[in-house]
Amino acid sequence: MQLTKVDWLILALALFLRVWGLDWKPAHFDEGINGWFVDQMKAMGFYRYDPNHYHGPLHFYVLFVSDALGGRNLWALRLPVVMVSFLSVFWVLRYRDFFSRRASQIAALAMAISPAFVFYGRYSIHETWQVAFNLVLVWGFLGLWLRGEKRYLYATLVGIAGLILTKETYVIHLASLGLAFTVLRLWEQFLPSAPPQPWAIQRWTQSDAWRGIAWAVGVILFFYSGTFLNPSGIMGLGETFSEWFSQTVTEPKHSKPAYYWLELMAHYEWPAIVGLCVGVRYLLPARATLRFLCILGAGVMVAYTIIPYKTPWCLISILWPFYLVLGAAFDEVPKRWQSWAAGGLILLLAHSAYMSSQLNFLRFTDPKEPYVYVQTSKEISRLVDPLFEATRVNPAAYSMTGAILLESYYPLPWLLGEFTNVGYYGAEETDPDKPKKWPQVLDVDFVVVEKVNREEIRPRLVGDYVEREFELRDGMETCVAFFRRDQFPGLVPIKKASTP
Repeated sequence: MQLTKVDWLILALALFLRVWGLDWKPAHFDEGINGWFVDQMKAMGFYRYDPNHYHGPLHFYVLFVSDALGGRNLWALRLPVVMVSFLSVFWVLRYRDFFSRRASQIAALAMAISPAFVFYGRYSIHETWQVAFNLVLVWGFLGLWLRGEKRYLYATLVGIAGLILTKETYVIHLASLGLAFTVLRLWEQFLPSAPPQPWAIQRWTQSDAWRGIAWAVGVILFFYSGTFLNPSGIMGLGETFSEWFSQTVTEPKHSKPAYYWLELMAHYEWPAIVGLCVGVRYLLPARATLRFLCILGAGVMVAYTIIPYKTPWCLISILWPFYLVLGAAFDEVPKRWQSWAAGGLILLLAHSAYMSSQLNFLRFTDPKEPYVYVQTSKEISRLVDPLFEATRVNPAAYSMTGAILLESYYPLPWLLGEFTNVGYYGAEETDPDKPKKWPQVLDVDFVVVEKVNREEIRPRLVGDYVEREFELRDGMETCVAFFRRDQFPGLVPIKKASTP
């Protein structure tokens, strides 16, 4: 594919928005967990897949390589996902194989500046990988349908293997793909597509298919088995669904109302909302590929709507088809109305650009922003800055002792991973018949506890301590960090957490 100047400008904008100020935002709760898994890989030499975690191994292996090359820092943790998000924008441009150049450029620009795609393209989480592999899968499927070339066969297999290696929700996307094509064929019995787009003659052989399938299966087995060092991990491919079903359907932790996705889209994603609305037009006779894309996008959205468990980053797996529908619909606008349509499109994209800039570069820890979810507060610096300043002055300070007495403490295990003598104790046991989880004597250099437990902890401390209050993240009580005064001379107490 030959890129035009417009393509290059879209890609440059996408990259800039994903890279600039990448380390401004503190490590997210999930990023801390993912980084901690990478630390465990360093000790074990492989990723031990846990079906109860229901996230595939690929992301962790890529983070492991990035950590080895770039060190334990936010840039190394986030850069792989940044590049995957950037490549997703590039892959949307490749959809000009089936739609017009202008349609693919409109869709790519909408994705490049989308508040959701930029925000979660700067997070080290799995969903961005899921979008990328979905784009490759659907591109490959459309290519098999319309052209039948071998490269599309391999793209389809790469997309399937990548989804399986990323997250258990691959079943939603594979099922939605099959159902969308089935629904399209049934709908065509009543309202045929115009023009009809029959299945192309396939230009690949059976040996090509078996070779590609063998490669896909081999890669899946390689990663799920922990590079063949943990063969039992392969069984987790099936075992994970019982846990996932329990966590997301029967006993959902992040339950949201059915209209949650529409609420987010109406707030942030105007181009996708318009794409969703104009997609209704393709219920009438239209190109089969456009009808298929509309059915696919609607099907995925319905599937994620039915599931009670909803976290905002899942939205990016829903949005992208509607950008292509928007671009294709713009192509159909009659010439006499094109100036009005162009003005409306500019308004939609301007809204996205404004919301994206506010969210990603100014309000990225503001809990009032719906996309800011389980996000670590900037006030985490009140805890970590004195610790890292101590190590800057004296590297031996990495061996200082600490106790984290919080029920939910991520991303601290990753942030403080280089401190070798820090204990994490979880929730305090209040049942008098059960042993206390927290140490009765705290002869350590620093302690972290929720403010409501401050008075209970003070008598257990050995020595004189400076206290600093901070917010770990929204939804938690204010925390207090106790620093032993002789280890942190000159440290100023902070008694009141500021409002984020």
